Amino acid sequence: MATSDQRDPVKIPEVLPVLPLRDMVVYPFIIAPLSIARKRSIRAVDRALAENRMVLLVTQKERDLDEPGPDDLYGVGTVAVIMRMLKLPDERIRVLVQGVCRARVEELDTGGVHLTARVTPLLEPARDPLEGEHGLECETLMRTVKKALERGVNLGKNLPSEVQVIANNLEDPGRLADLIASNLDLDAKQAQEVLEVIDPVQRLRLVAQQLKRELDMLSMQHEIDSLARDEIDRSQREYYLRQQMKAIRNELGEGSEIEEEVEEIREKIAERDLPDYVREEIEKELRRLERMHPDAAETATIRHHLEWLVELPWEVATEDNLDLGRAQEILDEDHYGLDQVKERIVEYLAVRKLRPEHRGPILCFVGPPGVGKTSLGRSIARATGRKFVRVSLGGVRDEAEIRGHRRTYIGSMPGRIIQSIRQAGTRNPVMMLDEVDKLANDFRGDPQAALLEVLDPEQNNSFRDHYLGIPFDLSQVLFIATANLMDTIHPAFRDRMEVIRIPGYSEEEKLEIAKRHLVPRQVRENALDDTLIRFSDGAIRELINRYTREAGLRNLERRIAAICRKVARRVAEGKRSRVVVTAGRLEKFLGPPPPQAEERLEGAMVGVATGLAWTAAGGDVLFVEAIRMKGKGRLSLTGHLGDVMKESARAALSWARSHARELGLSEDVFEQADLHVHVPEGAIPKDGPSAGITIATAIVSALADRPVRRDVAMTGEITLRGRVLPVGGIKEKVLAARRAGARAVVLPRANEKDLRDLPRQARRELVFHPVETMGEVLRLVLASPGEVPDSPGEAREELALRS
Repeated sequence: MATSDQRDPVKIPEVLPVLPLRDMVVYPFIIAPLSIARKRSIRAVDRALAENRMVLLVTQKERDLDEPGPDDLYGVGTVAVIMRMLKLPDERIRVLVQGVCRARVEELDTGGVHLTARVTPLLEPARDPLEGEHGLECETLMRTVKKALERGVNLGKNLPSEVQVIANNLEDPGRLADLIASNLDLDAKQAQEVLEVIDPVQRLRLVAQQLKRELDMLSMQHEIDSLARDEIDRSQREYYLRQQMKAIRNELGEGSEIEEEVEEIREKIAERDLPDYVREEIEKELRRLERMHPDAAETATIRHHLEWLVELPWEVATEDNLDLGRAQEILDEDHYGLDQVKERIVEYLAVRKLRPEHRGPILCFVGPPGVGKTSLGRSIARATGRKFVRVSLGGVRDEAEIRGHRRTYIGSMPGRIIQSIRQAGTRNPVMMLDEVDKLANDFRGDPQAALLEVLDPEQNNSFRDHYLGIPFDLSQVLFIATANLMDTIHPAFRDRMEVIRIPGYSEEEKLEIAKRHLVPRQVRENALDDTLIRFSDGAIRELINRYTREAGLRNLERRIAAICRKVARRVAEGKRSRVVVTAGRLEKFLGPPPPQAEERLEGAMVGVATGLAWTAAGGDVLFVEAIRMKGKGRLSLTGHLGDVMKESARAALSWARSHARELGLSEDVFEQADLHVHVPEGAIPKDGPSAGITIATAIVSALADRPVRRDVAMTGEITLRGRVLPVGGIKEKVLAARRAGARAVVLPRANEKDLRDLPRQARRELVFHPVETMGEVLRLVLASPGEVPDSPGEAREELALRS
C-alpha cells in the first residue's frame, strides 16, 4: 500500500455504492489495489465511475460470505476514490483506489443490483494535536513509532523504502498511525479497531502497541534464524574439517579403513528404523571412531559396540499367529497330553487377539527331567509364529552374564539376554530360560537378582544392559522358564513367574508318546524305516516297566535308540529282512533288565514299611526299616537323612510312646530297648516331612512285632497328636507306587482332591485310602501276628474290606 499527500477537502455524497472487502481494511489517504470478482461489486464500481467515482469500502466480518447483509459488515468504513480500473479476461476487474475519509454506515440497502449505503463522514478534530496539553505526549509517541519502524526494517521487516521516507516526514499523528497500520501484518479485526478510532493521538497509541508486538515477533524470529544459521555454519565447518582430516589420513595412509567402516555403518542406519536415542548413541560413537587411530586398542572396542548397536532388532517384530485352531493343532501335533500348558498358551493367544498390546505372560514349567519342558517351548514358538531362542542358565553365577559386562576392557560383551535377542533377529521371540533353579551366586553377584528386572513387566520395557549403555524394550518377549524344583528359587524371583507344574507321565501316556514321537524319530535318525523295524506295544510296555523306571522319557528314548542301532548294524551287514521287536526279544537287544522296586515288595516283614517320596526326577518308592534292640531307649537314625526327616522320626516315636497302651505295647519297652531307623540307599540324601507316617508305621511294627503289608505304599506328615497332614507331589508318588507294583496307597484325606489329576488307568488299578489319624493308618497296614496274607491279591481284598 502507498499514501498520498492530498489534503484538499472533498464533498462526500450522502449515498454511496458499497464494496465489501475480505480480510482487508483501507485507511484514508492510502492507495490500494483491489481485485473484484463478485457481480454486485462490479456493478457498484460501474455506478461509481458513472457518477463521482466514489465508493464506500467496508470490511466483512466473515470472509467466506458471498452475499453479506447489514449484520455481516462492520459499521465503519472508508470513503475512497477510484483512480484507475482494468478489466481482466476472466471477467474480473482490478481497481486502484485511494482513501478519502472515514465514514459511518447509517443505513445499508441490499435490495438493488448492488449494495448502497447512507453514510455520515467521520472527520478528525480541527485542532492541531501537537499543540495543547497533550502535545508533548503526541510528539513523543510519533518519535517512538518512527524509531520502532526503523528498527523493524533493520530486523528484516519487508517495508517499501518510500513508505519509510514518507513516515519520517509526516507530522500528523493520525496520518502516521494510518500509514503504519496499513503496513503491519494485522488481521481484519485488529485493522478495523484502528479504523474506528477517530482521535489521532489515541489511534497512534493503539498502533504503537501493535507495532511493539510486531517488533517482539521479529526479534524472536531473528534469534531463531540466527540459531539455525549457526547450526548450518557449524555443520559446514564440521564437514570441511572432516574432509581435511580425511585428506590428512589419506596422506598418512591410515584413514581409508575407518572411513569405509563409518560410511558402511551410516548406510546401514539410514536404511533401518531406529529409535532416536539409538541413532544419537551411534553417531556419538562414530565421531569417536573417526578421531581414533586404526591401530589403537580402543578402536576395536568401539567397533564391537557399534556392531551390536546396529545389528540389534530395535524395531523388528514378528507377527503373531492368532489362529487359535491352528495353534491348538500344532501343540497337539508336537506333544501328547500336557493339557494345562496347551490351554494356557491358547488363552494367551485369545487375549492377544482381542487386545494386541497385551504383554506376554512369564511362565515357569516345573517338572522332573525328560518330560519335555524345553521341547514344549519350541512348540509354543511354532504355534505362535515367533522365533525361538534358548538361554541355558545352569551353573551361571556371574551377574554380568545377565546384565552384560561394562565396556572397560577388551573382550567385554552384552549379557545372554541381549545376545539371544540378536540371535533371534526380532524383539519379540519366545525366550526359554532353561534350568533357572540351578543358578548360583558368589562374590560376582546374584544372577537371580539380575533376572528380577528382566522378568518384571513393569520394568523390562527399559532393560539396560551394561554393555549397550542404553535401554532395550523386552516387554514383548514371551519368557518361559524351566526348573526341576522350586525350592532353590528366590521367593521374589518365583513371584514374578506363573508356575505350571508338569508331572511325570503314566505308562499309557509314555506308550502313546513312544508310538507317536520317540520310535519314529529314532527310526529316522538311525537310517531305518518301517520296512526294516517295527516295535510292538508289548515291547514298549516292557521297556517302560522293566528297563526304564523314570518320570520322563529320556532313558526310554535311549533304549529305543540302542535297539535301532543294533538293527542298523544288521542292515549295514546286508541283512535287510524286517525285525519285529517284541517283549520276548528285548533281552537279546538290551540284556537282562535291572532289578526293580517291586522285587522288594514280595512278602510282609516286621519293621519294614513302604513309603513314597518326591524327587526332582519324579516320584520314587522309599523303604523304611526299623529294628528293636536291647538298650536304654535311644533312637538311632541312618540313611543320609535331613533335619526335617529326623524330626519326623522323633515325632513318630513320641506319638508311639504316648499311645503305648492303645498299641498293646508295654511301657517298659521304650526304656529297655533301643530303636534303629534306617532308610536304604544311604548314599542318596533324603529329607522332607512326607515320610512321617511311614516311619511311625515301621517303629510301631518293630515294637509290636506285627508285620507291615509291603504292597501298601503310604505318604503323609505326622504330628505329635497323630494327625496326618497333607503333602505335595501326590501324582508323582502314586505313579511311582503303580510302577513299583503296589496294590494300595494310603494318603492324607486333605490330598483326596489331588486324585482327580491322576490318569484313569492308575485310579482303576490302585485302591486309595484317605486317612486323618495315625490309628487309621495302622489299622490298614499292620497285620496281626500269624495273619500275614500270602499273596498280593489276598492283601488287596483284605484292604478293601478294612477300608
